[in-house]
Amino acid sequence: MSPLTGCLLISALLFSVGLGGALSRRSAILVLIGIELMLNAANLNFIAFWRYGPHPEALTGVIFVIFSIAIAAAEAAVGLGLIMAVYRHAKTTDLTRVDSMKG
Repeated sequence: MSPLTGCLLISALLFSVGLGGALSRRSAILVLIGIELMLNAANLNFIAFWRYGPHPEALTGVIFVIFSIAIAAAEAAVGLGLIMAVYRHAKTTDLTRVDSMKG
């Protein structure tokens, strides 16, 4: 098994765990953690394809990962802000109990 295959298998496992966590949890915080795991799996793919690609000196994979980390940080900040606003209104972070978008 090549190193690229190993990285891709680890990334697929990490993505599967994140997807399972995001789809099966009720807490909004745990759903955000699952989404972050999926983004980290995508970052691992970017780095693996950059490192084992034809031109690793180009640093294109690293640039993609830096942008992806910035987007993940913004997503976490906005997501936590939304969770705090929903908690103030509904007094719960359980996603099954939050079914109204009235103000």
